[in-house]
Amino acid sequence: MRIVDDALATAGSMLEQRLGDGVRRDVALAPMTTYRVGGSAALFVDVRALEDLVAVAEIHRATGVPVLVVGRGSNMLVADAGFDGVAISIAAFAGGIVLPDTSGPYGAPCLVTAGGGVSLPVLARRTAAAGIAGFEWAVGVPGSIGGAVRMNAGGHGSDMAACVADVDVFDLGGDDARVTTIAVEQLGLRFRASALAPLAVVLSARLHLAFGDREASEREIAEIVRWRREHQPGGQNCGSVFVNPVPYEVAAGGLIDSLGLRGFRIGTASVSEKHANFIQASEGGSAADVRAVIEAVRARVAEATGYQLRSEVRLVGFDDADPMSFDDRLGVGE
Repeated sequence: MRIVDDALATAGSMLEQRLGDGVRRDVALAPMTTYRVGGSAALFVDVRALEDLVAVAEIHRATGVPVLVVGRGSNMLVADAGFDGVAISIAAFAGGIVLPDTSGPYGAPCLVTAGGGVSLPVLARRTAAAGIAGFEWAVGVPGSIGGAVRMNAGGHGSDMAACVADVDVFDLGGDDARVTTIAVEQLGLRFRASALAPLAVVLSARLHLAFGDREASEREIAEIVRWRREHQPGGQNCGSVFVNPVPYEVAAGGLIDSLGLRGFRIGTASVSEKHANFIQASEGGSAADVRAVIEAVRARVAEATGYQLRSEVRLVGFDDADPMSFDDRLGVGE
């Protein structure tokens, strides 16, 4: 513990010398996640320029203090004890959207550029309003562009792999301080995963979309929103917790539901009554309770069915890792 404390103290001093008031201490992470539970980051950097990322990367290499990139926090569970490292947000630095200057004929391809910190629902609505089609599916995905690229987010029949052209990336764990453009073919996009390095930060993405019909796109968005409200719970959750063990054949939610676990509760966390693959946290609740429900549900399903459910939830600040994490690479919370 002493070594960790010393490294954190050194990192904090170095960051404050480099970035001044761009560094904050003991910043609550719960409001930055959709679970809205958990503790604080020891250090937090609001990235305002590329030089800030360079500073974080150099200090990470010099001290070994872990770094966490906080996106929209839609698949991240922060431990009640918090995160003993440097958490960063690129929302202010990489929050822009660039649409085509002029419209084209119906069906003509176009490129849309979005910063890594842009919310997927925001981009879905902006493109639809501009008469650009192909991103309507993302209106129900509560993540950021950067996190969506990393995990190849998807829904309603499409995903990021279907529309990404290329991305600009800065690797906080790399040896050189430069932005690299990576074509979609080199991203290794697959079901809810990619080949991006653990601390690679997606600064922006260019998307292959097409000119369409504004009214048709907005109708599709309205239908997706209606469907999700009808079938999925609101409140404090991260969406689907477990990956379907056999995609399109065996659903995690169906397995959990078959065991009568809707409403199953431990302390301040419970399985949703509306959708069995959602775990809800209570206001003012505990991250430890959420994790306890995850583990209890996983154990019950394994015992009853033989399926070992893998979790999409990224654990941050816990003393141990999830051995059944779908993607156990640390670094980014979408």
